[in-house]
Amino acid sequence: MSAPEPPRDRDRRKADTLAKLTGPAADAWVATAAGDEPYLVPLTLAWLRERVVLATESRSRTARAITATRTARLGLGGTRDVVMIDAVLESAVAVGEAPAWVAEGYAERADWDPRTAGDGYVFLVLRPERVQAWREANEISGRTLMRDGRWL
Repeated sequence: MSAPEPPRDRDRRKADTLAKLTGPAADAWVATAAGDEPYLVPLTLAWLRERVVLATESRSRTARAITATRTARLGLGGTRDVVMIDAVLESAVAVGEAPAWVAEGYAERADWDPRTAGDGYVFLVLRPERVQAWREANEISGRTLMRDGRWL
């Protein structure tokens, strides 16, 4: 087993994190909970205006839980190069009623357009409150890149 790479500084971690978020068809594991029932689902996201935009069926467990609790946790990457985002719901809007920056931005970034999927889809616009990124144990210290919605 090889030794881990030296830890990245905060600027490098932030740049790597933004590269993951702004890449084409960025995928995340989206964790929610309704009552005592946790739920985890993979969704494609778009990083637009410092927000995470998700698209899913409005009747899905994920959409219902996020609109009820107004929170979600997202994980990107593998266990040895992870980005964790704790976010709060800023808005939920039917895809046909979404502002252009949301609908067009999502379609461009996510590589699919939920407006063509028929009725029943919703855009969930989430504001990140905390962002953490680390690769190995040597990056656990300093893993928080955003706190209280502000980049550190």
